[in-house]
Amino acid sequence: MMLLWKRLVLLSIIGGLAGCTGDVIFQGPRWRIEPSDLILPVDSPDPEATIRCEAEGNPPAKYRWLLNGTLIDLGSDYRRHMSGGNLIISSLDRDQDLGIYQCTAFNTLGTILSHRASLQFAYLDNFKIQATRSAVNVREGQGVVLLCGPPMHSGELTFSWIFNEYPFFVQQDSRRFVSQETGSLYIAKVEPSDVGNYTCVVNNSITREKVLSSPTPLVLRNDGAMGEYEPKIEVHFPDTVPAAKGSVVKLECFALGNPVPGINWRRTSGVPFPSKVKMKNSNAVLEIPNFQQEDTGTYECEAENSRGKNAARGRISFYAKPHWLQTMSDTAMSIEENLFWECKANGKPKPSYSWLKNGETLMSEGRIQIENGALSIAALNLSDAGMYQCVAENKHGIIYSSAELMVLASPPSFSKSPLKAVLKARSGSEVTLECKPQASPPAISLWKKGNEILQRTERITLLPNGTLKIANVTRRDAASYTCIAKNQFGTASTTGRLLITEPTKIILRPTNMEIIVGESIVLPCQIACDPALDVSFSWAHNGQLIDFQRDGNHFERVGGSISGDLMIRNIQLNHGGKYVCVIDTDVENLSTSAILVVKGLPGPPDTVAVEEITDSTAQLSWSPGRDNGSPITGYILQARTPFTVGWQAVDTVPEVVNGNMLTATVVGLNAWVEYEFRVVARNSVGMGEPSPASDKTRTEDAMPDTAPTDVGGGGGTKSELVITWEPVSEELQNGEGFGYIIALRPLGAVTWTRAVISTPGAARYVFRNDTIPPFSPFDVKVGAFNNRGEGPFSSIATVFSAEEVPSVAPRRVWARSVSAVQIEVIWEASLASPERVLGYEVVYWEDDTKPDTVGKVRLTGNSTLVNVTGLRANTQYYLAVAAFNTAGSGPQSPPINATTKKPPPGQPPGNVEWTMIGSILTLHWDPVVAMETEAVVVGYLVLLKRHRYNDVNTILTNKTTVELSLSANDNYRIQIKALSEGGEGAGSEPIHVHKLSMGAQGSEASRLGPLCLSAVLIGALLSTCW
Repeated sequence: MMLLWKRLVLLSIIGGLAGCTGDVIFQGPRWRIEPSDLILPVDSPDPEATIRCEAEGNPPAKYRWLLNGTLIDLGSDYRRHMSGGNLIISSLDRDQDLGIYQCTAFNTLGTILSHRASLQFAYLDNFKIQATRSAVNVREGQGVVLLCGPPMHSGELTFSWIFNEYPFFVQQDSRRFVSQETGSLYIAKVEPSDVGNYTCVVNNSITREKVLSSPTPLVLRNDGAMGEYEPKIEVHFPDTVPAAKGSVVKLECFALGNPVPGINWRRTSGVPFPSKVKMKNSNAVLEIPNFQQEDTGTYECEAENSRGKNAARGRISFYAKPHWLQTMSDTAMSIEENLFWECKANGKPKPSYSWLKNGETLMSEGRIQIENGALSIAALNLSDAGMYQCVAENKHGIIYSSAELMVLASPPSFSKSPLKAVLKARSGSEVTLECKPQASPPAISLWKKGNEILQRTERITLLPNGTLKIANVTRRDAASYTCIAKNQFGTASTTGRLLITEPTKIILRPTNMEIIVGESIVLPCQIACDPALDVSFSWAHNGQLIDFQRDGNHFERVGGSISGDLMIRNIQLNHGGKYVCVIDTDVENLSTSAILVVKGLPGPPDTVAVEEITDSTAQLSWSPGRDNGSPITGYILQARTPFTVGWQAVDTVPEVVNGNMLTATVVGLNAWVEYEFRVVARNSVGMGEPSPASDKTRTEDAMPDTAPTDVGGGGGTKSELVITWEPVSEELQNGEGFGYIIALRPLGAVTWTRAVISTPGAARYVFRNDTIPPFSPFDVKVGAFNNRGEGPFSSIATVFSAEEVPSVAPRRVWARSVSAVQIEVIWEASLASPERVLGYEVVYWEDDTKPDTVGKVRLTGNSTLVNVTGLRANTQYYLAVAAFNTAGSGPQSPPINATTKKPPPGQPPGNVEWTMIGSILTLHWDPVVAMETEAVVVGYLVLLKRHRYNDVNTILTNKTTVELSLSANDNYRIQIKALSEGGEGAGSEPIHVHKLSMGAQGSEASRLGPLCLSAVLIGALLSTCW
């Protein structure tokens, strides 16, 4: 054991370093792993058993083990040794190793005992050798019990029975039951099928061993069946059944009888079973999981058949091992202080308490008093330090709670809590100077101002804990203050200087404001303060401190050392609320606040519903959305149908829906159309987001109110009147069964002829009658109808019946070739045709034997000349002309033929040279010689385009030279083409003449070559075409 003076020195050092209990490091042993119960098969394949035990501490813990309360001498025990704190037992011996084990951990600071743990051995002996058990003779209908008589064993057993031979096991039901308490087989009423050999099978749940009894023959007597009799309970639970808290309780009850009895359970108190209770094996077993104290009471099993009933009762009592309600904790106290520890445990029966110090029982005597779970030690001294354990025990278990007591002894020290070197205080405030030395036992303290010992006055208060308070300080209180602390181990002091400052004032405060989302503002917060003070600013929004790093996108502190202005950029709705500017100085805290109201667009209304709907109106209701800081001034209602592009505003009653209204009637709707509605709120900021759409709702049907439009027609074939109109859109059909009514009459007649079309999308009707004269005028109107009735008719239109095709072909048709791609056709009008002529068509083809090469040109009106273009060069074409009208084309004129010209030369004019003197440009080029397959050159076209004008001037010449007069103030583009009967040939490369080129010369070949020109002129010649 450590000598007392060494302990005093050690604890003085600890006290000097730690000083207060909050900094003490407890290093006595404390459990990390405690032993737990262990049950092993006697013939375990593992030759070793390990009982775990581990504690932490400094110095590291050492260990001892107890078996049945006796210290195990590991030095002389070759089968037992330790690894760390774990006890390892080899060559297990049931007689020597069975028992209760306890681990002890200790170091220089104390000793603790672990929980107790048992080591048990499970085994199952064989049945006594017996070939066959005595036969059991019973009458049919009689009940019987076949005894199992399990052999010697340790460990939990389970039972089953084999009927005749494996693997045919007896199946339990309302007639047969295997008790897991006795192992016996009970047959309530024997039947002939039960005759045979029965073998009891016993299983050990721990060792997994299984043994079988000798067979027991069951034989039927031949003196007849047994009559009916009342139940006889053969299996019932004891009068008193103790049950542990949280365990699974199983009660067995089975009766013999004829007829087979039924089993029922109840509590004699009449309290119904909770839902957790289960009935098993045809009610022969009552199972109560997670047993609690409220499950205690008397339980009754009742067996009943038609001959009577019988009952068995028993009481389930509750017991619980001790468990902690309150424990003590590690404690460090100064020498001469008083210790009081209390632990409380619950259990049934109520546990008793004892106390251990360093593993030894602690008795009440002198300074040490023990009462139930309370331990008190008066006037602590160093010898009281150590490891203490509170022990709670009842007959079902024992538990330990450990704590370390450290007794401190040290002189005063201010190393942890010195006075500030400079303490600042606002003039007129109260100053508190704390004197908190670390000392064991606590030190006595006094205060000095300068060299003067302070005494209590009206303004100066000296508290028992050493704290100094000075009320209503003035500049005269500014001085050095010293606290002196003393106990029996020494003296210490600490000094600080008190500085008095002037009060801080807020000179510019933020004011309440209203602002719109997206704007930016600055909230001012400026002060006037004593220059000796350190000042910091912070801002809170709705009680939460603003983090300027995290929220830097919106918030920024601006200003200097005496300004804490807050800039808020791009304000959002969530930025509304209360803003508080907090000013912290060395001596005081000030704050000022303002309310910022942020106005934004209103939120979307909700739950838009159609309350009532007609063929043209819908009554809507909705709930308001958030006004977002600005009251809602009105609502706009919108609708959407399958026929509209997006959402459209609708007319309402009232015409203006103000912000206090939550219902309105939409008018002007179309009948029999499926509508969705939504509502948009507005406030002083603008229009908000729309509400979710209402459910789709269809308006009621109605008679059509829209007539077809664009009624007209004409054309067709002989004896037909073709009538056309623009169909009524589905949106305006107003109901199902939609169709059209066509009314017609000859111009000047009175009676209308009607026809009905039931196709909603129809746009044409043909009236046929052999008596209709060609091209005769009719009055026509078209109406609409649906299942609700007829709607309006359109206005009357005049439509002509079908006319006959022209009967006379054009005469004197003549054609001539104009170019390689064009033929001109001329004819004489068909004036003698009695039918109407709307125009003429020219039909042409290449080969008279191949009509599939036909082309056609149509001219409307009285024109009798046409140029057929897009033809192939040097090709013969056949042409015919016919008159046409709405009935079609009349007879064609006799075919004539014409051959297109040869194609123009493909070679452009070459070697183009030009000379410019003043404003006169002279061009020369080589003649173009046509090939045999090309048209002969008859001249040349010179194309002249000015930069300032879009028109092109054409000069025709039959020579290979030409002179042009050009303006000196413009740029020109010139191109030359050969001219032939087949048309214009290929053009030469364009010549670009810049206004600076006056007095220059050049050629097509030299356009990009070296010329004796100025650098400016070369640049002009190389310029691109405009």
